[in-house]
Amino acid sequence: MTKTMRAVEITTAGGPDVLQIADRPMPVAGHGQVVIKVAYAGVNRPDALQRAGLYAPPNGASDLPGLECSGEVVALGDGVTEWALGDEVCALLPGGGYAEFVATPAAHCLPVPDGMEMRAAACLPETFFTVWSNVFMRGGLQAGERFLVHGGSSGIGTTAIQLARAFGARVFTTAGSDEKCAACLALGAEVAINYREVDFVDVIKGVGGADVILDMVGGDYIARNLRSLAEDGRLVQIAFLQGPKAEVNFAPMMMKRQTITGSTLRPQSDLAKAEIARQLRQKVWPMLTAGKIAPVMDQEFALADASAAHMRMESSSHIGKIVLQL
Repeated sequence: MTKTMRAVEITTAGGPDVLQIADRPMPVAGHGQVVIKVAYAGVNRPDALQRAGLYAPPNGASDLPGLECSGEVVALGDGVTEWALGDEVCALLPGGGYAEFVATPAAHCLPVPDGMEMRAAACLPETFFTVWSNVFMRGGLQAGERFLVHGGSSGIGTTAIQLARAFGARVFTTAGSDEKCAACLALGAEVAINYREVDFVDVIKGVGGADVILDMVGGDYIARNLRSLAEDGRLVQIAFLQGPKAEVNFAPMMMKRQTITGSTLRPQSDLAKAEIARQLRQKVWPMLTAGKIAPVMDQEFALADASAAHMRMESSSHIGKIVLQL
């Protein structure tokens, strides 16, 4: 095995052009880890935040961007028994996905679903871990409840629509164009709201309020989300694209027994992520294998074109997931 590998590094905080190809040392599998020969790496919003200097990697994580990949297990650390050399996996990563090889905890890997291409499998971990842990584990979404997800055409949105629908919820979503709304409806949303033309608060209150809202917008959406929640509703925050601060009247929240919660995935413990992986394998992976749900693909770029992939993502013109091919 070679001692160095090609990788995309962040040369300095800035725009997409700061992403450059470089040679880096090969990772080594530590205790409980595997090394994966990367086939495809997913491109996600946190990658762009890290590139811009707004989202530092956790202690001990690679400084290279990339939080998910698909590929082949090529090395096993001490204590790893659940995987064998040559296994095809997709994995949640602490960082380092924009490279030919990456190390990650074995417990954060999942098998590539039967019949699924590697490029599609690379789109699974970050969004499925995020949606499952926030909408179902934290938000407690139940069959028959009304679920609102903002940014329905994003990687998170397309995943959330499908999973919520598959588990029996009524799905409502917002998106920024008629084309994006149509894509959301095709995935199973009951109502798709073009937020540039219609106030989602009026629509959601008109159906009785949302039981769970998944939001990554923040800013003035925080107060608007709370107005949209039903009694005993749960607002789950996973990002703040319009800022984390808002002026909120908390009295209605108390009167309606609402809950505000949220999380970010990367800083959570290895044990917490392993539990999310366990639940996904048990409850969601059979649906992927059966073809009942599937990742929505937008566009594929070569590793050397990572800057173009980031430009595509930050244009917000994409529908679904963007990947890098190694």
